[in-house]
Amino acid sequence: MDLLIPEVGLVVFQTIAFLLLMFLLGKFAWKPVMAAIKEREQFIDDSLNKAELANQEMARLAAQNEDLMKQARAERDEILKEAKKLKDNIVNEAKTSAQTEGAKLIEKARIEIENQKKAALAELKGQVSTLSLDIAERVLRSQLDDKAKQQDLVNSLLKDVELN
Repeated sequence: MDLLIPEVGLVVFQTIAFLLLMFLLGKFAWKPVMAAIKEREQFIDDSLNKAELANQEMARLAAQNEDLMKQARAERDEILKEAKKLKDNIVNEAKTSAQTEGAKLIEKARIEIENQKKAALAELKGQVSTLSLDIAERVLRSQLDDKAKQQDLVNSLLKDVELN
């Protein structure tokens, strides 16, 4: 039972040793330990503040990035719209140009056909007149070989002239 009830000298010695230990710890160890704890606490607070600032910066950058993406999409849509409009204009111009060129070619071909037709008709008229003259010459020679036939032809022509 001696273990449960200590002697007075032991209690006094332990109390003195405890108080001495507390004094030495308070004098030499308590301030550095408290300073280290305060420094650690300050480091943790600074780290939390920096993390909060980093989160705010990330949120700001994300919002800015989203705005830039919206602008880029709007610009892309505008460029695509302009490209489509330009393509439509080019296609319409090409169609109009092709139609105009086709109409010019058709008109040119029509004029060429008309000219060819006129030339062919003129040549045909020339050939017909040449043939007519040859035939008339031959007919007249055959009729004018005989004096009596010549006199009859002149008389009939005179009758025609008098009647008209």
